Amino acid sequence: MTEMEYTKLGTAGLDVSRFCLGCMNFGSGAEWMMNDEEASIELIHRALDLGINFLDTANVYSHGESEEIVGKAIEGRNRDELVVATKVFGEMGDYPNGQGLSRKHILDQAEASLERLGTDYIDLYQIHRWDDETPIEETLSALNHLVETGKVRYIGASTMTAYQFTKALYKSDIEEYERFTCMQPEYNAVDRHEEANLLPVCEGEGVGVIPWSPLAGGFLTGKYERDGDVEEGLRADTDEYTQERFTDENWTVLDEIRAIADEKGTSPVQVSLSWLLHKPVVTAPIIGPRSIDHLEQSVEALDVRLTDTEMERIESPKTPHWPVAHKN
Repeated sequence: MTEMEYTKLGTAGLDVSRFCLGCMNFGSGAEWMMNDEEASIELIHRALDLGINFLDTANVYSHGESEEIVGKAIEGRNRDELVVATKVFGEMGDYPNGQGLSRKHILDQAEASLERLGTDYIDLYQIHRWDDETPIEETLSALNHLVETGKVRYIGASTMTAYQFTKALYKSDIEEYERFTCMQPEYNAVDRHEEANLLPVCEGEGVGVIPWSPLAGGFLTGKYERDGDVEEGLRADTDEYTQERFTDENWTVLDEIRAIADEKGTSPVQVSLSWLLHKPVVTAPIIGPRSIDHLEQSVEALDVRLTDTEMERIESPKTPHWPVAHKN
């Protein structure tokens, strides 16, 4: 069995596994999600047994159900060995202050997440999106308070413009607020727009990168065919996010990934994840398996080595652009 590897989260002293277990699939929601609490807990336990110590969820995932499932899965485990991450921003109630990054919403939701997770502290608390309606100083002050009171250990961010993130880092530095330790961007072999946006900031500022959608919503698993019908039950059958990846450029990238996988006797999943692991700026891709078999296949990507030529073969069909130019 593949031995798990660990690395630092950016320039922080925190050790995290090279894969982070994404927990969006846990809870009752879309058809492509697991929709089975017992199976979800079993999958989390298998991830922990494989050496994954890094779990990422959010308050909005199935409106709190994902956090509750994670809480049940880690109950009785040595909390010191786990890095539990969650996020705040999205709508948790149809009422004033029911979403966003105001001090009130952040502090209220931190308490709610702690209760659902069944823990005394959150290792990594992330802002899920940028809030145009709240001054970043207010958001940073609230996050800083959570760190100072011991309810949060590190803070992170997700999905924004390079200007917004740079502004937040600058404000933290001059106001002496807690600094964002990591960024969670969309990043994979067909969605590379962050190479022209957030990733240079992260690299220059020593910020860890934990990419979401490392398999492009399942597109890079190789389970779809260019001219084939989508099987019922697969994510692309109902999910527009995956369907949007069905472009000529992306199929060309997938053709190269499949060819490399065949040459190495491995799978498109493992080549796609290995491509991310070979990027120096990437700390830990967030994988979202729906079965233990998928989980184990993903972890085996740690054993796949890509040459510079193979990396170029995967990258050559596309040129990163910001803003995103490919969705049509």
